[in-house]
Amino acid sequence: MKFEDIIKQVEQGVFAPIYFLYGEEPFFIDKISETIQKHALKKEERGFNETILYGKDTDVINLIHAARRYPMGAPRQLIIVREAQNLDKMELMESYFKTPLVSTILVINYKYKSPDKRTKFYAALNGQKHAILFESKKLYDNQVGPWISGYVKQLGLTIDPKAQVLLTEFLGAELEKVVQAIDKLLVAMGPGNKHISVDHVVKNIGISKEYNPFELQAALMHKDVVKANRIVKAFAANPKDYPLPMVTSTLFGYFSKLLMYYYLPDKSKGAVASALKIAPFFVDNYQTGAKNYSGIKVAQIISLLREYDMKSKGFGNVSATHGDLLKELVFKILH
Repeated sequence: MKFEDIIKQVEQGVFAPIYFLYGEEPFFIDKISETIQKHALKKEERGFNETILYGKDTDVINLIHAARRYPMGAPRQLIIVREAQNLDKMELMESYFKTPLVSTILVINYKYKSPDKRTKFYAALNGQKHAILFESKKLYDNQVGPWISGYVKQLGLTIDPKAQVLLTEFLGAELEKVVQAIDKLLVAMGPGNKHISVDHVVKNIGISKEYNPFELQAALMHKDVVKANRIVKAFAANPKDYPLPMVTSTLFGYFSKLLMYYYLPDKSKGAVASALKIAPFFVDNYQTGAKNYSGIKVAQIISLLREYDMKSKGFGNVSATHGDLLKELVFKILH
């Protein structure tokens, strides 16, 4: 079942006896669990009927006993197991998974990995009508931007495409950080403002408007040597804020798509946006890049980015700092 479908059912008061939530992306697991906790019980019912357990601090036998217990003064009880990946002997849950107590809502948060799907306990869950299994997958880098747009839209807001890119590049694919940043923006913007601009992001998320990976990408794209070197100098002075792997990741994304651009048979704005999975607003960036770099040079740049990313992680590099490596990399890209 999809994330949105589970949330919708829970908000409508439709619950399953078992929710097994697992996977690498904790945001979706936490969101489902929090939504169930919010809607499963009334406030006055929670004292006797809500139990929060942690995988490290409990055992399967006690968990089964708790799940078999009947609610007190309420139609149901709620048990949430957090960090269930640390729970030993999960296979002992097999019998309960096959015949759960219908008055218990058991929510198992199994984070950061997937269970072995060959185990009996997983087989006891899979395909059962009374159990909902949800795999929370990490978003790919190219999925984060569209996800931000969708999340902002749900909040009744819009976001400037450049502001979206800044959030994506600065915060990466950790959705919890992204949501926290957007929540911070909502507070800073006030109730009357419905559009998130670049200025909002710069002022409130700690991103420099002039010195950030997106601006370095723009400087390289236009072959603006002075601006590129000024940004490199700023990055070198703040290596903790701008580690080289973050910079190479941003540039790799751009130049990889630029290489794809060369081989597109249809270079109209709509066709390029669809093929590269970018907003039409950004197609001009690839048209500009194609004017300033040949296809052969772009392939060489991609190779350089891989090389310097490895050097930043200690492979083939003895003593050069991230700042020195970045200076070398940018010089080789521009010349």
